[in-house]
Amino acid sequence: MNITSDIKYVGVNDHRIDLFEGQYIVPNGMAYNSYVIFDEKIAIMDSVDIGFTNEWLDNIQNVLEDRKPDYLIVQHMEPDHSASIMSFVEKYNDVKIVSSVQAFKMMQNFFGTDFKENQIIVKEGDSLSLGRHLLNFVSAPMVHWPEVIVTYDSTDKVLFSADAFGKFGALDAEEDWACEARRYYIGIVGKFGVQVQNLLKKASALDIQIICPLHGPVLNENLEYYLDLYNIWSSYQPEEEGVMIAYTSVYGNTKKAVLMLADILKEYGCQKVVVNDLARCDMAEAVEDAFRYSKIVLATTTYNADIFPFMREFINNLLERNYSNRKVAFIENGSWAPMANKVMKEMFEKSKNIEFAENNVKIMSALNDDSIIQIKALAKELS
Repeated sequence: MNITSDIKYVGVNDHRIDLFEGQYIVPNGMAYNSYVIFDEKIAIMDSVDIGFTNEWLDNIQNVLEDRKPDYLIVQHMEPDHSASIMSFVEKYNDVKIVSSVQAFKMMQNFFGTDFKENQIIVKEGDSLSLGRHLLNFVSAPMVHWPEVIVTYDSTDKVLFSADAFGKFGALDAEEDWACEARRYYIGIVGKFGVQVQNLLKKASALDIQIICPLHGPVLNENLEYYLDLYNIWSSYQPEEEGVMIAYTSVYGNTKKAVLMLADILKEYGCQKVVVNDLARCDMAEAVEDAFRYSKIVLATTTYNADIFPFMREFINNLLERNYSNRKVAFIENGSWAPMANKVMKEMFEKSKNIEFAENNVKIMSALNDDSIIQIKALAKELS
């Protein structure tokens, strides 16, 4: 695949993987992207997962033909992008490895060597000339590892963005970008919004026409759409007006309350109401929905004088990713000493810009006239 007349794609698709990073379900696989920049000197942008080393090396050989690479630029040391470095250097032992000082320290940890004879250490503001192409390096720590750099080719106006602007899914899978990019961003990078905001500010000073991420498709049109979504996600603002309801239910009574609330919200004119059963849904999808919409209702039972384990896991996922700038409401169920609302509210005490609903719901075992009135009041407040 040609990105520009001088830049070619040499990455791979992984349809063998079931869980990315050991936790994220990826039904359409993953892409591990790598690129070749042709000039007087040739640069390879990043490597791929260890399971695809030979395919990647073959892809490189096919586009290089009788030439050899001069540089391997390592932007990110996570193994899905770095695990093939050793094999690459064994094949092209004169190559220079261009990366940050932190990345070379990680290479020592991963491979038992920091390739001292091959090193070119770069930092913020450094550049590398390939001839006609000038590569400018931008530090992007914690997007989403501390050693990360991104690379701007000022000749073709291409940003090689490391894990930024990536998504789940192999490149030969037909699917909407935003859904799997949102789940990828919030799950993997979401904790580091401040660092992403810093990178976006640096990117705004560059004339970017193409974005080449390490996962997902090359972005070469309507870039403002992608940049705007990243700004929304990294500033923890709601992407859409709507109500997300997350619940756990042991014997079905809490579920009945949730479904009633969802129906009443729709009757009151809420255009978007999303319901997630935390015991059965993909937890990462539920977390994605929580960050997508402006309001959230958390409904659970009191369990061992605490809250149901799936709800605690869900809230911990939100808090770990700095959940903020939302309205939060609670529904609790308890047969003799309901405590869920109190426990959940306390969990959000350190969160920023959380508005708690005035109307919450208490169910004593099963719905009755009083708790139905509370559900209607909550629906009115949220609609």
